[in-house]
Amino acid sequence: MDLINQPLLMIAGEKADTLYMTEDAYAKASGTENKELYMIEGASHIRTYWVPEYVDKAVNKLGAFFNKNL
Repeated sequence: MDLINQPLLMIAGEKADTLYMTEDAYAKASGTENKELYMIEGASHIRTYWVPEYVDKAVNKLGAFFNKNL
């Protein structure tokens, strides 16, 4: 993770069982200051893939991130 030197967006469900791994990876991404951990409130990991409310939040965040950084 410390080798990442580009803008970084990590998206996680607030209730994901694996959230601790995402938070650990985010903390270790020390090669860029342009980083963000976007938490989807109320979502578990799997629900971020198919629950329209959560998918919409992720897609909107990705669009804003790409517009800003590409």
